Amino acid sequence: MMKTYHSIFRECMVVQSWSRRHAKGCVLSSPLSSKWNCKMVMVRCQSTEIPRDDRTYYITTPIFYVNASPHIGHLYSAVTADYLHRYKLLRGFKTRFATGTDEHGLKIQQAADAASQDPQSFCTEVSQRFKHLFQSCNISYTDYIRTTELRHRCAVEHFWTVLQSKGFIYKGNYEGWYSTQDESFLTLSQVGDAKDSSGKAVKISLESGHKVEWMKEDNYMFRLSEFQSQLRDWLEGNPRAVQPERFHRIVLQWLQEDLPDFSVSRQTKRLWWGIPVPGDPDQIIYVWLDALVNYLTVAGYPDKHSQWWSSVHHVVGKDILKFHAIYWPAFLLAANLPLPQTIHVHSHWTVGGKKMSKSLGNVVDPLERSQRFTTDGMRYFLLRQGVPDTDCDYDDDKVVKLLNAELTDSLGGLLNRCTATSLNPTQVYPYFCINSFPTRCAGGQEGRAAAEDYHMLDSVYALPAVVEQHYESMHVYKALEAISGCVRQTNGFVQRHTPWKLNRADSEDQKWLETILHVSLECLRIYGTLLQPIVPEIADKLLSRLGVKQDEKSWAALDFLAKYQGKQCPFEGRTLGPDTGVLFNRLERPNAEKGSSKKNKKPAKFQS
Repeated sequence: MMKTYHSIFRECMVVQSWSRRHAKGCVLSSPLSSKWNCKMVMVRCQSTEIPRDDRTYYITTPIFYVNASPHIGHLYSAVTADYLHRYKLLRGFKTRFATGTDEHGLKIQQAADAASQDPQSFCTEVSQRFKHLFQSCNISYTDYIRTTELRHRCAVEHFWTVLQSKGFIYKGNYEGWYSTQDESFLTLSQVGDAKDSSGKAVKISLESGHKVEWMKEDNYMFRLSEFQSQLRDWLEGNPRAVQPERFHRIVLQWLQEDLPDFSVSRQTKRLWWGIPVPGDPDQIIYVWLDALVNYLTVAGYPDKHSQWWSSVHHVVGKDILKFHAIYWPAFLLAANLPLPQTIHVHSHWTVGGKKMSKSLGNVVDPLERSQRFTTDGMRYFLLRQGVPDTDCDYDDDKVVKLLNAELTDSLGGLLNRCTATSLNPTQVYPYFCINSFPTRCAGGQEGRAAAEDYHMLDSVYALPAVVEQHYESMHVYKALEAISGCVRQTNGFVQRHTPWKLNRADSEDQKWLETILHVSLECLRIYGTLLQPIVPEIADKLLSRLGVKQDEKSWAALDFLAKYQGKQCPFEGRTLGPDTGVLFNRLERPNAEKGSSKKNKKPAKFQS
């Protein structure tokens, strides 16, 4: 039976204690020595159990390959990491958020050649497109890393030297299939037969569909085979190390197969655009080993990385799962470094059910769409519709329908209705009357609230915990679905009691009117606070309209409907913020409603 993670940890402690007293040389022994298993247990322990600050959070996107311009999938990765970063800030964490570009490898070399540019200029130009997209889409990264930077080269050279000094890298001969498109070495079981566009028989990667070539050359190899059991132990002992669960199972399945040693360098005569192997200028470091070290570079490796590296969380697409969940942890174990806390995996975006590609002409330009549908609009759509363990289909019409329904009509309409001068002429946060809306335990006290109103309160009270659960597990769509459901309930609450029909001259009616508005604004305040990581501009506009101050926008300040709980409410009687217009302008449906677009330019009107 496979050992549990905790039993391995206890074994580590025993071995380490014995090693310090009797066998310090064990850690430095040859990888082929009889004490190899001892070393492996110790490496595993030291790489997963280093104490960390639980209020520190380091989140990364993949670094994006600059052989082509960014597409909607790149923006989805960035927005996913961005909401995690913003959410952790709301929770009071000290956070770091890294993104950037991967700029070495044969594909870059060939793409620069095709563009008649030197590789460095080519990389700079394309990297700037990614940077511009992320800045335009309000991606709040703290670090933007390029693998052509000197700090990264220094980190990679040091990492290589560590692996080599420990005996995990050796000079050997590689013979096998290689995909230039994927920059990936493949086993025989990963390769299949196909025909190219001219009908010629070719070999392809079964996973990506890209053409592969047979490669035979002398280069450096990494002892991946030595880490198979350690990787399996790590994953079986940490069921949330790879999320969602589907991808965790996939990685464990991969680990049931043999993990052969693989090449970690290329001959300079084949590939020259990269970081040379330290001490051997005839070899270039394999692009994936180079690229993966970027996460350490940002953390400050090799000198001051421990604070951040012990709390690292990766966001990756499913196409690069193997590199992040097998190769990368193996490299880290070999270097005696902590393994990632979590690898968050997401699926792909398709168009018309097909993978985006230049040849099909269905690549979605994320910058153009964010300008057409607004930055927050695109952020909301991607996170509302993106399902991590299932591919999702992009469609412009779907974007318009969703944003108009949930941001313009439902959320925007609720804010517009409850802050309108016709219902709130004094423009203050109204007062709550406990007699109008008594607690359930108020005995026989008569109130004006209906049973559905209490159900709404239950939903909103529970909402932060529901959202927290889904934000943590990267099921953002479920969090936004829960928020949207509560917004509909609040709209139903207002519609049910028709405050515009109440008699303001009657003191009881006036109290009930103010109570309806107070409850509605409290609901809106909760929704705005919870939506900050998703749509920061819209959330800020909503909260500012309610008069919420900056230090009242944190997760800790949620405290829904304090007066109903018998506490003081800091917002009662406070002047509302300025009316800066509709929360989210209605969008026109592409092509479908050209003739009637003028009718849809104004936000929905509500009776008041």
